[in-house]
Amino acid sequence: MSTLAKARCVFGAHPSAMDTALAVAVLICMVAGSFVDPHGPEGVNWSLRTPDALSLALMTAGAAALAFRRRAPMAVLAVTGGVSVVESVTGDPRAPVVMAAVIALYTVAASTDRPTTWRVGLLTMTVLTGAAMLAGPLPWYAQENLAVFAWTGIGATAGDAVRSRRAFVQAIRDRAEKAERTREEEARRRVAEERLRIARDLHDVVAHHIALVNVQAGVASHVMDKRPDQAKEALAHVREASRSALDELRATVGLLRQSGDPEAPTEPAPGLARLDELVGTFQHAGLRVELARTDQGTELPAAVDLAAYRIIQEALTNVQKHAGRQAKAEVSVVRVGPDIEVTVLDDGLADGEAPDAPAEGGGHGLLGMRERVTAVRGTLTTGPRYGGGFRVHAILPVKSRTDAATEATEAIEATGDPV
Repeated sequence: MSTLAKARCVFGAHPSAMDTALAVAVLICMVAGSFVDPHGPEGVNWSLRTPDALSLALMTAGAAALAFRRRAPMAVLAVTGGVSVVESVTGDPRAPVVMAAVIALYTVAASTDRPTTWRVGLLTMTVLTGAAMLAGPLPWYAQENLAVFAWTGIGATAGDAVRSRRAFVQAIRDRAEKAERTREEEARRRVAEERLRIARDLHDVVAHHIALVNVQAGVASHVMDKRPDQAKEALAHVREASRSALDELRATVGLLRQSGDPEAPTEPAPGLARLDELVGTFQHAGLRVELARTDQGTELPAAVDLAAYRIIQEALTNVQKHAGRQAKAEVSVVRVGPDIEVTVLDDGLADGEAPDAPAEGGGHGLLGMRERVTAVRGTLTTGPRYGGGFRVHAILPVKSRTDAATEATEAIEATGDPV
């Protein structure tokens, strides 16, 4: 670190010491300048002279006031301005006491706002220049009088420039701090959204496969003694469902791994392309499911595709758990204009059999479906059907708003017509 930088750090930590040092330096400059007389008997010459006692007292008073310029800038300006006026009227030749007033005016301009700087600066310039021109021993057009006007203007302008720069730097710092806080809040929001998404996926995967395992295990237990071949088939389905659950759990939890952990599975997220496979797992579990689709050739965004798959999966899982083993479900996926509609219906208790008791505390299946639909800006309707059963109906946009806006912009550019 250079000597200047060290001195700046020291004075920055002790502003009173800096003001005292400045007052001493100004006093030395004023005393040194008072010994020079630019107006000799033969014109302009730089002969030495001795200042009188009053001028020395005024210079000392003005310099001493500068030691308090940060604490009371207006009061210091009033004191230094007053001694400058006295020196302008009585000094012959005049001592440079106005130097203290210029520094005090700079301090006021640097520590207040611009309107105050304008008012105080104009008042100081008018009083000091007017006193020097009208009441001083020199002619009004003397260079010393014009110098008073110039130096007071420079002091006010320099102080205002320093204040503006400080405000600009502070504004940049505030914007940087605000941007940092915004980034942190955005990061926390994204983490919360990702945790919620992973929680939904875990719920859907676990609920679906555990329900299938439960049903198949019940079937195997029921027919173990009388029909061992059917029990063996049911246990095979249990094994397949558990393996599939483990695979999906591994893929989902793999998103939580850190950079140094083993590589996560790269299998794509499920979508409607695997809908037949999904329906087949429920049919193997004994649920009668009819599937109708008119969405062939429709390319869905990844989020919409996953949401449609998970909605059907959760709805069929609820049918499996709550509607009875003999219930019948109907699944339809239909393209309607700019949307795709997913509907899952069941007929409730087809044979009057009591449904399995729901788990204590309820579940989060419907809440998870609603969150998924809301995330892709769709609508979800659920509720009992007239005559028994339950209905789940979701309307999902085929294209996101960003894609729609992009197509509209391209159409405008192609036709040249404004919207």
